[in-house]
Amino acid sequence: MNPRRWWLRRTLRFRITVVSTGVALLCLLALTLLAPSLIGMVQVSAVDAELDRAQAVRVLDTAGNPLDGGPRPALTAQDIRQLKAGERVLRVDGAGAHRWVGRVVFAADGTPQLHVAGDTLVGYGEANELGTRWLAVAAVLVAVLVGIATWLSVRSSLRPVERMRVAAAELPRGQRLPVPAARDELQALAEALNALLARRDEATERLRRFTGDAAHELRSPVTSVRAQAEVAVAHPDPDFSIEVLESVVEESERLSNLVDALLMLARADTGELPRSEPVDLVLQSQAAVERMNRTGLLVSIHAPVGACLIQAARTEVELVLDNLLRNATRYAQTFVRISVLPAPREIRLLVDDDGHGIAPEHREKVFDRFYRVESDRGRATGGFGLGLALVAHLVTRRRGTVRAVESPEGGARLEVRWPAYR
Repeated sequence: MNPRRWWLRRTLRFRITVVSTGVALLCLLALTLLAPSLIGMVQVSAVDAELDRAQAVRVLDTAGNPLDGGPRPALTAQDIRQLKAGERVLRVDGAGAHRWVGRVVFAADGTPQLHVAGDTLVGYGEANELGTRWLAVAAVLVAVLVGIATWLSVRSSLRPVERMRVAAAELPRGQRLPVPAARDELQALAEALNALLARRDEATERLRRFTGDAAHELRSPVTSVRAQAEVAVAHPDPDFSIEVLESVVEESERLSNLVDALLMLARADTGELPRSEPVDLVLQSQAAVERMNRTGLLVSIHAPVGACLIQAARTEVELVLDNLLRNATRYAQTFVRISVLPAPREIRLLVDDDGHGIAPEHREKVFDRFYRVESDRGRATGGFGLGLALVAHLVTRRRGTVRAVESPEGGARLEVRWPAYR
């Protein structure tokens, strides 16, 4: 089994406990390995303090021979050199050790003498071995205690998270988790889960409404095609069949346009943004006018000479312009005017027509899906109520805005604002 996969399958409580226990054990074992040096340092420091205060010293010549009539001390030539240099000497012999300190003193006749003092460190080796052994045992016990404490603390800390998870899974639509009063991670988690639940409810409601509206819109042309086909089968008449076929073709085109609009909205709802690029809104507006090519209706453009760059995707801008112009030309009487107004931070696009306009109570709702103003935007005009919804979706996800107001010519004005390319 892959160790990494096995590790990632363990619970968070188990992983935190193992990591904290392992770190504590490693630190304590490292301290245990340093124990002999630390214990020896403490012993030597205590003996050095006693030797510095010692009154009885041995007097030696510079070669290490005794001048005070006593026996020769157990010092090597290297030890004598270190003592003459002012360094301290530690001689370890089995379980014991001996510490020497010394200094050079000149006699009355100017002869250099070496005054040394020494003391035995009783149980030096045994103390180091015993201290290391007990520290190792203590390290294991402390690591076990750290593991138990970590396990209990993590379990206690994760218990509110577990309760929150269970509550979130069982919450009905529209309800939210209670937010703790303490400003801690649990409060942030509860707020994040509530925001997620709000988006879930919103997406569910949008999907439910979209599915119902789509089914309602699709039912009409499908029912019409079926009814006319049944009539043609029940009354076979060549002249009548041509009329029925023409009507079926018209309804099929309407059905195809509706399906295309639904597919565009479904792709836009995926949330994946195409890669943005600098798009010249003036050139795109001119191209959109050429694509419309509606005879008998004047479509004019008022725009600056230079380029007006926005941060978007070219296909999105084309869809927005096509839907705005298609909506305007559907309800205009004699003309449609496109205006591009640049500013340092944003670019405004105005589409005016001289039609019946949009009443104030409908201006915010016309960007909802399948919404129509029945008086002048009914089925007879061929609209589905999806074009402006697609416009609003494509613009707002690029941090732009869209709104409907009254045109100076009395018709409708649709205003789109995009962030300028910088």
